[in-house]
Amino acid sequence: MSLITIQCRLVADKASLRHLWKLMAEKNTPLINELLEQLRQHPDFETWLEKGQVPKDTIETICNSLKIQERFADQPGRFYASAVTLVKEIYKSWFALQQRRQRQIEGKERWLNMLKSDIELQQESQCNLDVIRAKATEILDSFLTKFSQEKNKQSKIKKAKKTKKNKEIYSNTTLFNGLFDTYDKTEDCLSKCALAYLLKNNCQASKVDEDPQQYAKNKRKKEIEIERLRNQIKSQKPKGRDITAEKWLVTLEEATKKVPLNEDEAKSWQASFLKANSYMPYPIDYETNTDLDWFTNYIDDETKRGIILLGQIYFLNLALKLRTYNLIKYVYFTMVCSSNRDVNWLNLQSKKDRIFVKFNGLKEEIKNPEFYVCCDSRQLHYFQRFCQDWQIWHDDDETYSSALFILRSARLLWQERKGKGKPWTVHRLILQCSIETRLWTQEETELVRSEKINQAEKTISKMEQEGSLKKNQVTRLKKELTTRRKLNNPFPGRPSKPLYQGKSNILVGVGLGLDKPATVAVVDAANNKVLTYRSVKQLLGDNYNLLNRQRQQQQRLSHERHKAQKQNAPNSSGESELGQYVDRLLANAIVAIAKTYSAGSIVLPKLSDMREIIQSEVQARAEKKIPGYKEGQQNYAKDYLVSVHRWSYGRLIESIKIQAAKIGISIEMGPQPIRDTKHEQARDLALFAYQQR
Repeated sequence: MSLITIQCRLVADKASLRHLWKLMAEKNTPLINELLEQLRQHPDFETWLEKGQVPKDTIETICNSLKIQERFADQPGRFYASAVTLVKEIYKSWFALQQRRQRQIEGKERWLNMLKSDIELQQESQCNLDVIRAKATEILDSFLTKFSQEKNKQSKIKKAKKTKKNKEIYSNTTLFNGLFDTYDKTEDCLSKCALAYLLKNNCQASKVDEDPQQYAKNKRKKEIEIERLRNQIKSQKPKGRDITAEKWLVTLEEATKKVPLNEDEAKSWQASFLKANSYMPYPIDYETNTDLDWFTNYIDDETKRGIILLGQIYFLNLALKLRTYNLIKYVYFTMVCSSNRDVNWLNLQSKKDRIFVKFNGLKEEIKNPEFYVCCDSRQLHYFQRFCQDWQIWHDDDETYSSALFILRSARLLWQERKGKGKPWTVHRLILQCSIETRLWTQEETELVRSEKINQAEKTISKMEQEGSLKKNQVTRLKKELTTRRKLNNPFPGRPSKPLYQGKSNILVGVGLGLDKPATVAVVDAANNKVLTYRSVKQLLGDNYNLLNRQRQQQQRLSHERHKAQKQNAPNSSGESELGQYVDRLLANAIVAIAKTYSAGSIVLPKLSDMREIIQSEVQARAEKKIPGYKEGQQNYAKDYLVSVHRWSYGRLIESIKIQAAKIGISIEMGPQPIRDTKHEQARDLALFAYQQR
């Protein structure tokens, strides 16, 4: 599934915008804030934290109890449903962040409990350091042999036939994790001390004597990290948006009249003042694509010629008699323009073919529920397809399924802008649309339709086998039967385009790194042959200077953030979209190369390996630059990481996935080698993915 998001500006009369702003800012946003507050105080909150999510039924129950209150009443049903979904997602992400911090604390405490100085290891094992080193070397050699054997077994085991025993093998994907697991299971005192010696020396039996000061520094550093995480895990629960700045003013008044009781209270005041608050109301989610009505005011050329030749009055009477809304509006514009000498008839060209959208729930709330779509010309064809899909489904909704709409969901929000005046005239109303790119052509639509039919048949057969069904299950079964019946009818109106046919033995390996964000190797894996290499400079071509400009921008912003942090000053300066633009250029170039060589798939490295890849790259560069001087290598690595900032690899990988999905090239993930050159890493990445099939 390849989902992308596009957006447009919605234009309407001031009365409609004012009513919508008041609904979102004065009704819906306070409702969301109240839901967040009541969930914070719920007695089952700790249970939800362990599970990682809040039950949706609980949020709906609280929301239904708040509907009857005057300050939250008289909202469209979609607004209440959007509030429930948004609150659930907010707490889900907050719970995930808290659980991640807790796992980090447990991992660092596990490391701290293992960490012991050489003197402590000798005292615990009752052996001198040479015996511990000899035992460590023995354990390391035996473990490397066993580890390589398990790796060979992994390559022979197919993914579809994994057993529980095999999953344990897959969990020990690195030498460090394997040694740590062995340390936890070992009971022999000497072996345990030898394993601890290996782990603290980066899985090596070091012959160099330990520096006590450096050991104490490293231990204290880990203790500080744990303290910081514990303070972060005590962070306040979600409170919502203070769009009226009322809470900020209360804190300001409290800070000017009182002395803080302790340091924590002073820090909370400071955090409240430095926090960048959002003064825009919460967005409204339309998760069902049929909640939006799309249409145009298109008038063909013959009608325009008839109006010009036969006269506006005649056609106006005819239009009134036939009650043709578009024709009435068109004639009215004609008569107005003809009475003004400064307005040419050709100016009406800008008023034709406009796209309008209506929202369910707002048709009765707003007098003029039509919102005019203003979008970029590059995205116009998407909105024209929305109109086409909706019209086909609206004319015969019993035949065609909305599950094949290219539009999947939408979000209505306000975009903040600076200026004087009422907020609904200063800020812009934005519509974000999530679309499925695979539904653009007729051939790809058929593939999606067959997938959805198979999914519906599995659900129906599973429910029919259960026997007695509850009332809600019967309703769902009827819905699935209706969906399957409609999906049997192909959706018309899609352009035809042959599906991409790639060669399965041709793979494009994409190696990621710090100095060079992307390096490409096109490999014929069946013949173990490299067809071509591409460096980041070759991929970007004339746009290579944008990469250097992005790095300079990152360095400047990092310096500004550092100065602001030293002065305890707010710093809201963020990066421009230059990095995202460079990612798109790289993604387009990589997909173009894959298409040129008819590649069957693009192989991308796993993000979980990026930290180790970057550290290894910097260490190798430091060893080459300053051989034999460990302290100098560490200083060089630190300075190098400051000068060359990390790339957003997740964003780059997502851009490649999106562009590849548009053509139909499959994506594979694999571990990227740590050593060797960038070209060899990209080559080995593709070859390893081919062997793992």
